[in-house]
Amino acid sequence: MTVRFGYGAPLDARAIPDLLRLAERADRDGLAHVSVADHPYGAHALDAYAAIGFVLARTERIAGLVNVTNLPLRPAPILARTASTLAALSGDRLVVGLGAGGAPDRITAMGGRQQTPRQAVEAFEEAMVLLRSLTTAGSAVTSDGPHYPVTGIPPVAVPRLQIWTGSNGPKSLAATGRQADGWIPGHAADWLSEIYRTSRPIIDAAAAEVGRKPSDVATIYNFPGAITDRPLDRPRDGEGRWIGGSVDQWVEELSGAVLEHEAAGFTYFPRGDASYESSLGRWAQEIVPAVRAAIS
Repeated sequence: MTVRFGYGAPLDARAIPDLLRLAERADRDGLAHVSVADHPYGAHALDAYAAIGFVLARTERIAGLVNVTNLPLRPAPILARTASTLAALSGDRLVVGLGAGGAPDRITAMGGRQQTPRQAVEAFEEAMVLLRSLTTAGSAVTSDGPHYPVTGIPPVAVPRLQIWTGSNGPKSLAATGRQADGWIPGHAADWLSEIYRTSRPIIDAAAAEVGRKPSDVATIYNFPGAITDRPLDRPRDGEGRWIGGSVDQWVEELSGAVLEHEAAGFTYFPRGDASYESSLGRWAQEIVPAVRAAIS
């Protein structure tokens, strides 16, 4: 079983040296992916794809994940060219995280199209189909889709592009089941949450309807928490959300998630009083190897 362990990087124009130093360290430590958010409307935001391109150029093995791409601000045909370019330049170390688009007011403030929820989900699935066709060997692509009509665009083939989605509603979850390789539950929900219990069956059913296996869509969790020196009496809060604990508590929790709930990956977001760099080091050097040993 291959389980992917990554981390969420700070993406702030005021902390560029931190972004690059942490990525280089994570690469040396053998983490699978570095994740950056796509919130271009932030006051100090770096462009997610430009930043990922720079990180990939400074590393050798780690993959870059945009978690998740703000699709209304990145038209799918151009996104396909960006993705194929970064995949080719990096040796296929790119994962495209994809979302239908949150914060609609901010999106329209930046010139993005105003969409109804139904239109956003339709565009979301249409984009996944187009990303596949424009990054797969074959004839020129023509599509009369209502959101991304294209005519005679030659594809730029790369090995199968990984698409992970940040889906929440029933229709976008079904689109994930039909089209995506991975699902990132929203709101940092994990395998014990109500969000997961009610959402994952929708993905599985939609996958089965088009002849896919549920295992074709991996679940990769955004997983924040503090790594403490001593065990916590309650590593989850009153609402059942993981807050952290000692290395042994982390290892027990994540190993159980893999072996009992088929978790396929984790993107760690440091919390607590320890420095970001210290927490990331403990994640990569203490927790991840121990979980790998426990599930092997």
